[in-house]
Amino acid sequence: MGSALAARGPWTMLLCSASAAALLPGTAFAQAVTPIDRAADAGSEGIPRNAIIVTATKREQTLQEIPVAVTVTTAETLEREQIRDLRDLQSVVPSLRVTQLQSSANTNFIIRGFGNGANNAGIEPSVGVFVDGVYRSRTSAQIGDLPDVSRVEVLRGPQSTLFGKNASAGVISIVTRLPSFTPTGSAELSYGNYDALVARAYVSAPLDSNVAVSLAGGINRRDGYNRDEGSGTRTNERDRWFVRGQGLFDNGGALTARLIVDYDRIDENCCGVVNLLSSPATAAIRALGGQVSDPDDRFGNVVYNNFASTNVIDNVGVSGQFDLDLGPVELTSITAFRTTDGSYGQDVDFTSADLLRRFYDQTLETFTQELRATGTFGPVSALLGVYYFDEQVQERQDVVTGDAFRTFADISVGGNGSGAAVANLETTLGTLYGNPAQYRGRFFVPGRSETGIFELENQALSLFGQFDIELAEGLVLTLGGNYTADEKRATTTYNASDVFSGIDLVNAGNRAITAQGIATTVGNLLRLGRPATQAEIGGFAQANPAGFAQVQAGAQAFAAANASNPQVNPLLGARALQLFPPFVNIPNAVESGETDDDDFAYTIRLAYDLAAAVNVYASYATGFKASSFNLSRDSRPFSGDAAALAGAGLAVNNLTYGSRFAGPEESTVIELGLKTNRGRYSANLTGFRQDIDGFQSNIFTGTGFFLANAGKQRTWGVEFEGTANPVDPLTLSLGVTWLDAVYQEFPLSSVGDLSGRSAAGVPDWTVVLGGQWVQPLPNGDEAVLRSTFHHESETNIVEGLPGFVSQGQGAAIAAADQFTREVNELSASFTYVMTDAGVELSVWGRNLLDNRYLLSVFDSVAQPFAVSGYTSQPRTYGVAARYRF
Repeated sequence: MGSALAARGPWTMLLCSASAAALLPGTAFAQAVTPIDRAADAGSEGIPRNAIIVTATKREQTLQEIPVAVTVTTAETLEREQIRDLRDLQSVVPSLRVTQLQSSANTNFIIRGFGNGANNAGIEPSVGVFVDGVYRSRTSAQIGDLPDVSRVEVLRGPQSTLFGKNASAGVISIVTRLPSFTPTGSAELSYGNYDALVARAYVSAPLDSNVAVSLAGGINRRDGYNRDEGSGTRTNERDRWFVRGQGLFDNGGALTARLIVDYDRIDENCCGVVNLLSSPATAAIRALGGQVSDPDDRFGNVVYNNFASTNVIDNVGVSGQFDLDLGPVELTSITAFRTTDGSYGQDVDFTSADLLRRFYDQTLETFTQELRATGTFGPVSALLGVYYFDEQVQERQDVVTGDAFRTFADISVGGNGSGAAVANLETTLGTLYGNPAQYRGRFFVPGRSETGIFELENQALSLFGQFDIELAEGLVLTLGGNYTADEKRATTTYNASDVFSGIDLVNAGNRAITAQGIATTVGNLLRLGRPATQAEIGGFAQANPAGFAQVQAGAQAFAAANASNPQVNPLLGARALQLFPPFVNIPNAVESGETDDDDFAYTIRLAYDLAAAVNVYASYATGFKASSFNLSRDSRPFSGDAAALAGAGLAVNNLTYGSRFAGPEESTVIELGLKTNRGRYSANLTGFRQDIDGFQSNIFTGTGFFLANAGKQRTWGVEFEGTANPVDPLTLSLGVTWLDAVYQEFPLSSVGDLSGRSAAGVPDWTVVLGGQWVQPLPNGDEAVLRSTFHHESETNIVEGLPGFVSQGQGAAIAAADQFTREVNELSASFTYVMTDAGVELSVWGRNLLDNRYLLSVFDSVAQPFAVSGYTSQPRTYGVAARYRF
């Protein structure tokens, strides 16, 4: 039935869902906090106490009033579901997907099928993440346990007219509790399988009648669920802690102020990679004594590395918010400074053989300043603001060959591991270039590396405003705009010292084919029955110069036509061992290393109250994200600059081309929404068409990243979220998202033209079904039973695997098509609440069905036609105790 509806078109689905909305319960969901949130006092000004106060438009409104697609997860839900960080949030928000890949710092957020920014320090996310109104520019600055949280909001679709930086796909906002003028506090202790221990505490109290403070802290530790049989450790562990202090000044006058200081640290072994498809190169690894995991047991929780990974991340931040009430106008200022320091090390061949090691250190320094004014003047509510962003990024990278790399290379080129085959390759290539000894002992040398520093400076300024105009009773027109100017300057000082990677094997093969063709032809002409020797060739050329010229021309023509054919040029088989191609640094005489972007994004929305409990809206909005630099070893000049680089003397031998940066990302969404709240029942229904032009696709290659603009991606979608309280103990919730995401234009992907193909990683259907039973007990206590089921329909994980492109685009796509993902996760908890004592005792479980799936797949490093991947987390369960006062 679902596929039949989809075939009839997205708007047919919307109308069908609208009919269902009249019968099914809906969900109450909300967003960001600014100015300083006073939502805790809701009910004191005639607002129903069960109403959710939201500030998605940076003004306080109830969820029923706000005409945007927004989802809220309350503090109670976070506790009952044992949601510990943003990665777990997707289990209760159907339009959100979160994945953690290469390290503890690399987490990708995707809303409505759009999102990027993980793994590459030069790329800011398409989904903006804010904590108490402060933008977190990189994923390494977003991970960490959720401290003293009031709620988490997910705002769907482009939000550039109200958020000053990179919100082209949506916004995630974390809102923490304000310090209290009444002494209050809480403590929590949880223990689970894999020796998981979580301890958190929060306390808040007044210093005097005008100043209140709070302090929160916690630890989160767990053994890894993957056994690393190579290094004898466990991967995918948890080892992190945080502390966060706040101060609030509020004397009841015009000025309120909030100061926040936070520090968190992560020190973990993460993340395990499994072998999904072996190849002859995998056999070479086993031949030298190395091991990889069994591809037939991908969820056996076993991985192989020859050393444990390092993920040490320190986040420090301070922010100040000031609100000044001037009567008709309120001014808000938010100033923040944050630093993130990370140190990482990983066995990037993901085997127990000592082949490749990657180490990098990363530093981010970010300053942000937002200033805005809000006011209401008759039928017009206005907001005007300015936002400034300044960030410095520095990353030092080193990739080093291990002790077993030369032996591995010898087996890979047809040897037995003795080194004789590599020695022969060195002599052969040396002879082709005039000196048989010039490469002797210089190929695949252990400890030979590429190393260098990537730096990025980014300044951006945004001017934004929004006006809500009440045209008639219940009819509001919203007009919003945001002009953003963004400048980036990238500098690289990178050097690749690997000799073999600097040899052009096509050119070398051309020479070899030419020489072989001349020797064979002369041998035939002399009727030798074998190829002629150099002396015989010389004699033939001296005796018959015209004939030799013809022989030479024929051999050269054949070689030129076949040098790129692996069936003719045997040297091409060794290309997979050219892991460190030469690097051209920027800026240079051809490439400035700078981008300068500007854009005007806007929102037009019309909202109407059909009745006191029924609201509808229609909107057209655009979003913008500036250019992103590829700060990785795969940062390559554009092919269009090849001639200019050659003219400037910068086209070093065997230089490869790709992408230095991806241009701006621009999004457009047309959205229709319906909201209804009938006391015990509520429903939100949204239908949309969302386009992103120039989507910044960032493909992981194993040791680097391929960054490119994806042309145009279009997604049709319908979202339904509802709650029902049919009887007082029972609350039900349902969230359903249907998406149809297609690349309308993507001619230059890493596997060729993908135009017209569905975007991978975007399930057609996502369903979140939840229920909570709160049973009052005769002694005044409560028993709370809660359960949530999260389903994502089967989808391809990636569009194609670049390592198979040499066999044709169809082979690259077919190789990826065999790896799909389907999610069916069940979580549940039972809590006994001792109301008078302020104590809660819980038993909880996540992924109780032990549903396992692949998070990502990629070409195995140094193993042509082999595939590796990351797996999801297994079942977890435990007990918890909380105390509140």
